[in-house]
Amino acid sequence: MSSSVRESDVKTVSAEISYVEPGSLINRRFVAPGVERNTGKYRTHRVSIRDGRAIKEEFSLDVHGFMLAERRSAVRDFFDKDEVDRVYPGETEETVKAFTGASRVLVRGWMIRTSGDLMRHQRQIAGYTHQGGVQPPAGEAHVDFTPQSAERMARAFYKEAFPEGKGFSRFIASSLWRAFSEPPQDWPLALCDARSVGSDEGTTNTLHVVDQIPDEKAMLGDMPGEDSLPTAAIFHYNPNHCWWYFSSMTRDEVVLLKFHDSDRARALRVPHTAFCDTTFPNAKPRNSIEVRTFAFFE
Repeated sequence: MSSSVRESDVKTVSAEISYVEPGSLINRRFVAPGVERNTGKYRTHRVSIRDGRAIKEEFSLDVHGFMLAERRSAVRDFFDKDEVDRVYPGETEETVKAFTGASRVLVRGWMIRTSGDLMRHQRQIAGYTHQGGVQPPAGEAHVDFTPQSAERMARAFYKEAFPEGKGFSRFIASSLWRAFSEPPQDWPLALCDARSVGSDEGTTNTLHVVDQIPDEKAMLGDMPGEDSLPTAAIFHYNPNHCWWYFSSMTRDEVVLLKFHDSDRARALRVPHTAFCDTTFPNAKPRNSIEVRTFAFFE
C-alpha cells in the first residue's frame, strides 16, 4: 500500500443500496432457477461507497470483516459446473485455511451470479437446490445467515463432516467471492464495514427454495415448517453504515467476507449487496462466483 494514500482520500461513488423498510412484517426470500424474489418491502437509499483499491492491504478479517487478496484459480471456465465442482472446492478450502489460520474448512456449496443474460443459463430444474447454478446479483443489504442460524449450522456441520474431531473453540462462516468477468464490472460487490454495524441490527429473512416462484398470495400465505428453514439477516437503513468496494477486480483476486464469527471480540459480520457503478462508462457485465465456507479452529 502507498502510505501517502489515506482512507479519507480514496475515490467515493454515490450509489443506491436497497434496505428493507421498518414495519415489513413478512420477510421471505424465494429462489428458483435464475430468479429471486423477496416479499419484504424495500426502499433504495443513496449512500457513499468508498473504493478500497488504493488501500487494499489495510483491510482485515478481524477489523473490517473482509479482505482482498490475490489468489489464482486453475478453473478455466467458471460456467462449466463439472469443472468447478472438480477443482474449486479444494482451492477454496486451501485459500480459506491460509487466510484464517483455521484447522479445518468445510465448503458448503457455490453459486454463479451474473448481471448479463440470464436466459443463456436459465433451466427449469425439478427439485431445484440453491447451489451450483446461475442467479442474478444480490439486490439488498443482507448477511446470508443470522447469528443464531450460523451457530446452529456450525455445530451440525462439524458433527456431520468431522465425527472424529475433538471439537472447536471458534468458527467463521464466510463467503469467498471472485469476479471472473473482464473489469471494470457494472454491478460490483458492496461491503459494509463491520465496525459500522450494530450487534443488534438485522431482521430475519426466511429462505424458500422452489422450482418456480409462487404468486404473491402464496408467497405471503401460511408456510408450515417455516421455522426449520434457513434464515438470512436483512437490514434497515442506517446512516452510520460505512460502505466499501474494490473496483475493477480481476479473476486472480478474491474477497473473503464474514457472515459470522463466533469470537465476538473480532469483526462479527459484513452486510453486502450489489450496486450499479456508473463511474466507468465502459463497464462490463459482472460474472462472479461465491462459495460458502465454515472455518473451524480446534
